[in-house]
Amino acid sequence: MRSTFRGRGRVQSARVAAYLQERLDRECVYVPSGRFGLYLALRQWCPPGGRLLMSPLDDDVLLFLVHAAGLRPVLAPVDPRDGNIAVDAVSEQTWRRLSGVMTTNLYGLPDRVEELKSRCVQHGIPLIEDAAHALGTSIGGRPVGTFGDAASFSLAKHARARTGGVVACATRTDRLILEKLRDELLVPGRLASDADHYLRPRAERLLRRLHLTRPARRLHAALGLAERPRGSNRMELHPDRLRAAIARGPGLDHFDPWIRVDRHDYRRATGGWRLRTVETRLRKVDDVREQRVAAARLLESTGLAAEGVTAALAGPEPPALFRIPLLVADRDRWVDILDRHDIATGYLYDAPLDDYAGPEFCDPSPDPEPARWYARHVLPVDPLRARAAHQLLMTGGAMAAPAFERPAGTVGSTA
Repeated sequence: MRSTFRGRGRVQSARVAAYLQERLDRECVYVPSGRFGLYLALRQWCPPGGRLLMSPLDDDVLLFLVHAAGLRPVLAPVDPRDGNIAVDAVSEQTWRRLSGVMTTNLYGLPDRVEELKSRCVQHGIPLIEDAAHALGTSIGGRPVGTFGDAASFSLAKHARARTGGVVACATRTDRLILEKLRDELLVPGRLASDADHYLRPRAERLLRRLHLTRPARRLHAALGLAERPRGSNRMELHPDRLRAAIARGPGLDHFDPWIRVDRHDYRRATGGWRLRTVETRLRKVDDVREQRVAAARLLESTGLAAEGVTAALAGPEPPALFRIPLLVADRDRWVDILDRHDIATGYLYDAPLDDYAGPEFCDPSPDPEPARWYARHVLPVDPLRARAAHQLLMTGGAMAAPAFERPAGTVGSTA
């Protein structure tokens, strides 16, 4: 299969890449989605048959993406303060068996990327940054996405463009290799996809104004169009099919039923109509930066925010978070309350990936309890709906989650 961006689309996609290139001071390649960008990076830097360290608090799509790249997911312990990889808790034995590391930057809170980079250099393995949540995050004046061998950004998230991504890398040679691989794996664009991109957000705004969002979602589920089971944050694993796909070796086609969930056009060449939207939205990202930071400060004042939020806001470079992670008691009830007021939560990675996939399809974390606790209690709030969420939380008497304590007899417990 070979496709590419043509004519005006090629010019527009190059402009989007150039904008990020100037922002990051890295070579950049436009891609239709962040997940497709991650796949390109994994294919380029991590030889098939290797093992990739990643967080168990991540999108289920990425578990299948890692398998599609011919790699075995190795799930790391996480820090209960922010849900990111607990670097010091990764054993030396594990480090010696790895072929690469992928960060998460969960909800925009940065991974300990300098420590991860140091360990990757020490062991001669690549660091791939998943910067989908972290376009507004810097560390020591340096943007997330500039520390590793490559990074993938999702413009559908921070830029709210509903499509598009960028892969950042260090050299022109790397960029040319990624562009070639991208063009080999793209599928052709189509007018229907562009029309859907134009009409869907307008229909969703109309549903919100008419207070019909929840009935529309229920109808969507009743018609069998929902891609995750009702009441679940994870898609169906289908272990027999997954086992067969892994046996076929690396490649996107046989993993497509999992990787395309929630974004069927993840590797479809973006048409000019959508690229105009991407370019316009991307240039407005900084316009709402202060609004995102102010929203984080507002919700942090409730006493419900994760410790990582408090620490980030106290630093010299407060991040413009993609979502503001609160840790609350009775989380699922609060998801429902916010949903009834048209404040969608989403991005709930519960259960952690090792509990979801099991040891056949990943190396489980040696210390799973922090991830389970974080996944059970986190309530990620859209910063652009923070005021409405704040009012509901305060008037509804939201309570902080119980402090993290290890169950007796588990790794790290004192019993």
